[in-house]
Amino acid sequence: MDISAVIITFNEAKRLEPALKSLQGLVSEIVVVDSHSSDETVRIARRYTDLVFERTWTNYADQKNFADSKASSPWILSLDADERVSPELRDEILAIKTGPGPSCAGFEIPRLVYYLGRWIRHSGWYPDRKIRLFRRDKARWEGDYVHEELVLDGARRALKFPIHHFTYDGIADHVARINKYSDLGAQKLYAGRVKCRLAHLVGWPVGRFLKSYIFKLGILDGFPGLVISVLNGYSIFLRFAKLREIWKKGEKIEPFSY
Repeated sequence: MDISAVIITFNEAKRLEPALKSLQGLVSEIVVVDSHSSDETVRIARRYTDLVFERTWTNYADQKNFADSKASSPWILSLDADERVSPELRDEILAIKTGPGPSCAGFEIPRLVYYLGRWIRHSGWYPDRKIRLFRRDKARWEGDYVHEELVLDGARRALKFPIHHFTYDGIADHVARINKYSDLGAQKLYAGRVKCRLAHLVGWPVGRFLKSYIFKLGILDGFPGLVISVLNGYSIFLRFAKLREIWKKGEKIEPFSY
């Protein structure tokens, strides 16, 4: 089972090296596709691999498909720059590599987020299973806006141990990322001709908070769980508020309705 690791980057000098270190001894090669970073990202990547490509950003799915096309191994381990292969996951994958060839087309791997000083095991953030180890000829990334999705042609298996995810530097970074992605989310909704209703601005944000904090047990994650739950609701509100703004700029909009 020969594996290529694939990472796409843009200005990830602060977070990339631990991700690359976590792959050493696990994969046959590392492919990095960078979107013309202005920091030291490319220089850091070249310490660990010669397979570093610079490419103008298009979107997440297209960028990842291009990166996967540069891999030579039949299996791909897709990792983000803010993620690490945990020691336990490393051992789990090595055990698979030394056994008989897997009959499945891909593996789902849980992600465990470190946020505001603790590992988040509730709040709707865990286990957050994603297909990250897959046969190159059996998978393709799809999606035009915010969330790319891996479409797998074949069966999948679940791995037990997680990828460690260091997604936000703090609350300010979290809010800034919500602001960025809500722009893309609003554009996607507008492209689908979705209208903003009052329920989207009031009911849905409150519902998302309650789902995260109560039903997904965010309360057990302490202060970070409260922050996550509040910002989950805020992200819904911001996306639809921006959607209404787009409609207001582009066309005459109707009065609010539920």
